[in-house]
Amino acid sequence: MPLDTFNDQTLSRRAMKAELLDAETELTLAYAWRDRRDEAALHRLITAYMRLAISMAAKFKRYGAPMNDLVQEAGLGLMKAADKFDPDRGVRFSTYAVWWIKASIQDYVMRNWSMVRTGSTSSQKSLFFNMRRVQARLEREAAAEGMSLDRHQLREKIAIEIGVPLSDVEMMEGRLSGSDYSLNATQSSDEEGREWIETLEDDAEQGASLVEGKLDNAQLREWLVVALTSLNDRERFIVRERKLRDDSRTLESLGQELGLSKERVRQLEAAAFAKMRKSLEAQSREVQDFLA
Repeated sequence: MPLDTFNDQTLSRRAMKAELLDAETELTLAYAWRDRRDEAALHRLITAYMRLAISMAAKFKRYGAPMNDLVQEAGLGLMKAADKFDPDRGVRFSTYAVWWIKASIQDYVMRNWSMVRTGSTSSQKSLFFNMRRVQARLEREAAAEGMSLDRHQLREKIAIEIGVPLSDVEMMEGRLSGSDYSLNATQSSDEEGREWIETLEDDAEQGASLVEGKLDNAQLREWLVVALTSLNDRERFIVRERKLRDDSRTLESLGQELGLSKERVRQLEAAAFAKMRKSLEAQSREVQDFLA
């Protein structure tokens, strides 16, 4: 059942008309998919439980996501469940699929709740989907006992109830209390006010680093020129063609031009590099002795 070719009403109607599988048929289809990768069996299994996916998707409409998208994500979770289901464990597929469907929908909701990713750890998920419900219950219980909880007390009780750090509760409360704002919005009502984006630190390379990099590159080029002068004409030619060109040449092509074997060119290249290394090490020592 291609999920992207139907709207949610059409998909719901088709799902409601799908067959209800008994345990034996469900097991047969699961084995057929796991052992033989029988796509017809997979399609039948998915179609039969699409009503379960749609039913679970409907429970998340209150988070503001389009129902069609929620159904799509529920369907993806259902397919993941079918792919990972092990019929030898002795549990019904529907019991196993519920977890995958819910996880897929929750991940989608959290990804799309804000342009700034809310987070996806287990504690953050638990807070995102349970904090308001737990908060309402705690407030009702306190009111029934004639008590009044301030914001800090309420946060502490929520943290204990859900089993997460207090800092996570404070962070999630802030994320759920407001919407995203443009970084181009001004920090005050004054038209000349600074935009929020101007307060972000520039992560580009700073001036001092750029200057140091240019000086280092200039020094390296100078050392390289000196090292190249320690080579004879043929060695310089080989190093230039092999390492200093954007499209370096092969040992074989250089051998043909120089009238040498491929192995002989490789030996000359290795000897040239050894000379250059010795020159560079000597220059480096001179600089270190000068600075000492």
